[in-house]
Amino acid sequence: MSDVPEPPTGRGMDAASETVVGTVAEPGERADEFVFVAPDAVDVRTGEFVVYETTVEGDSCDVLARVTNAEQERGLPGEFLADPGVEPEAVADALGVPSGDVEIDRVSARVVGYFDTEMETFANPRSLPDPGSRVALASDEFLEAVLPAADWESESATAHVGWLLNRETKAANVFMPIDAFAATHLAVLASTGSGKSYTASVVIEEMLRPQSRAAMCVFDPHGEYDTLDGMRKDEHASVFQDGAYTPEVNVVTPDEITVAIPDLNYGDLLALLDEPSERMKELLDRAWRELQKESNEIGVRDIISKCEALDEGDHGTASALAWRLNRALNRDLFASAARNDLTDLVAPGQVTVLQLNRLSEDDQQMLAAALLRKLYEARKDAMRGDGDDLDFPLFTLLEEGHRFAPDGSARSLPILRTILSEGRKFGFGVGIISQRPSKLDADVLSQCGTQIIMQIQNPNDQQAIRQSVESAGEDVLDELPGLTPGQAVIAGDAMNTPVLTRIRERHTQHGAESLDATSEWRDSWESWHEEQNRGVVDPYESDEEVDETPL
Repeated sequence: MSDVPEPPTGRGMDAASETVVGTVAEPGERADEFVFVAPDAVDVRTGEFVVYETTVEGDSCDVLARVTNAEQERGLPGEFLADPGVEPEAVADALGVPSGDVEIDRVSARVVGYFDTEMETFANPRSLPDPGSRVALASDEFLEAVLPAADWESESATAHVGWLLNRETKAANVFMPIDAFAATHLAVLASTGSGKSYTASVVIEEMLRPQSRAAMCVFDPHGEYDTLDGMRKDEHASVFQDGAYTPEVNVVTPDEITVAIPDLNYGDLLALLDEPSERMKELLDRAWRELQKESNEIGVRDIISKCEALDEGDHGTASALAWRLNRALNRDLFASAARNDLTDLVAPGQVTVLQLNRLSEDDQQMLAAALLRKLYEARKDAMRGDGDDLDFPLFTLLEEGHRFAPDGSARSLPILRTILSEGRKFGFGVGIISQRPSKLDADVLSQCGTQIIMQIQNPNDQQAIRQSVESAGEDVLDELPGLTPGQAVIAGDAMNTPVLTRIRERHTQHGAESLDATSEWRDSWESWHEEQNRGVVDPYESDEEVDETPL
């Protein structure tokens, strides 16, 4: 796809479309809810947006409401027939239905509010529509403009992530203001196979387009984001290229990934060692402090030598430490030189994909801890005027986020908590992608200000979202089990109200497709069978005569 929709330029359009869908019948069960009746022929689905007119402080206002439920009933509603002076035909005519035996829908809707242009968000009208008021579908143009928490008059970029689910495909675009979720963090939550990695890639594509040119780093435990390099292909030039700009895609393979030993801290070292004694811990602490003062190039041999020099006993402690240090650090993963230049890793207009698929989970956590600390300190220095290595905001995405920020312990958890709670001040945003919200650290999940939530069927995961995500109301949570792959609820800081969305197609290929198991089995069997029978002749298929005389 090459056609990219333009975002709105303002909010001056009419709120209501010309499609009247029903008539207000009565207040609903909640204080912010009302019921309207609609002809059965009118398709009003849960999550749809409707508009009614009311008066606020003497001014006429269009109020937006979200449909929360629809139930079918036969006949005309009793509340309209209570007055014997009103003819049934008049009631039917008012509702736009035949006067005979009819089926109608009783539709519950929850008030979102009228759009306050000064506050640039929805305000509560503090009143429900009067019975008999007409209810119309909200116009596509109005929804495009008011659902995102965007300032259309600024130069801030938006991400086109899809279309409203309950409208015709491509009828009403859904945009997310990038500044909003880049500053207050993002969570993409979905069951396996629901499209979370696909959706995250859509977000990355949008952030690398010319209007944003983000500096991004992706922690990729399964090696599925390398297809993002398709953004550089000529076939996508109209989407990703502008003048001299073309996004850079830096894929770092497992063989190229290293952890700089000087970037570790004392806690990291302890976590790598096998059950060190208290004397070993004390000796390592002293040695590590001295080494960090002396040099920014520290190898495993340097640590062992310093421990031996400081060991005041018979060197038994240093020897025991040496064995553990060699076992932990004498691997290709660890390098002695500190990573001083970070601009090869993160830069504006570049996404770096760290392929971690051949690292153990512990090593993935260790790498994330060391690198995120390094990036965070560099951003703090830049904001304070103490350095200019990273004088631009950063955004990092962590696939399988529950590995790096589990509801338990991990070397990467403390720094992630710090960045998520304080990163906004220093221009460091985080995106957490997870199929198991209940396995995520509750503090980490609650700090993600914008959420893209896809199909979630596990009750524990639903409960985790309910407890940690303030914007996920009961009506939103009720939608999650019924969503299909590619459908999502987008809520939080980037949106003025939760929105049911059909995620758009990627411009680049997807790298996380499920294996076609039956095809793989057939092909493997054919290869195996051919190998097993190479050089073997079936006598019954040979042209030569076979002696079939019994033995």
